[in-house]
Amino acid sequence: MDEDGLDAARFDADSDATADAETETSTETAGTDETDDTMPGVPDPEPDADEPPEDVQKYARFTKMDGAQYDRVNEFLRDRTYVTAREWAIARLCSDFRTETGVEMTKIGENLPELVPFMTDTYTPQAVNQARSSFEEKVRKAGATFLYGAMCDFFTAEELDDVMYESTEVAKFLLEVEGVDLSVEEELEAEERISSVMREVREASEELRTQDEE
Repeated sequence: MDEDGLDAARFDADSDATADAETETSTETAGTDETDDTMPGVPDPEPDADEPPEDVQKYARFTKMDGAQYDRVNEFLRDRTYVTAREWAIARLCSDFRTETGVEMTKIGENLPELVPFMTDTYTPQAVNQARSSFEEKVRKAGATFLYGAMCDFFTAEELDDVMYESTEVAKFLLEVEGVDLSVEEELEAEERISSVMREVREASEELRTQDEE
């Protein structure tokens, strides 16, 4: 990638966060207390009454994106993947806040602006589930599209290697933004697993085409 690629796409961290049209399913942030605190006899609210849950306060996945602008993040993702910024963020949250009984969608939706710097609105549990489902569907379709392209003999082996290299670089960048610290050994191991799978795909594809020709 060129200089304007991954490193230059650090999402315009000096800009104010703005919401994309895709957040239209989100709910309005909970209303503020309109009580006039200058009125005598009205007690001050509890200092921690509006504090988010402890695990939300400690969540640090997207701290590298403090001050990032939603539109900038969305543009980066749409140029390189099928998913939107909200689908990416919520898919990660659903993974991190999964419990034995399911995903804590209410907690994710109510605390979305605290969990992800570039998200500015709260979401209903239904909106969280919709974004998660959309992410999963796009990943499955992208996987089917890629495998067909790899198996239909449209790409050469070298071209497929280039596709895999670029895809791996984008994926690693997103993981780094999320705060995942990949060691060199882990990167090499992941790349070897991917290369091994691709070799198996190419071999299977060649066998299928050979059978069809007989």
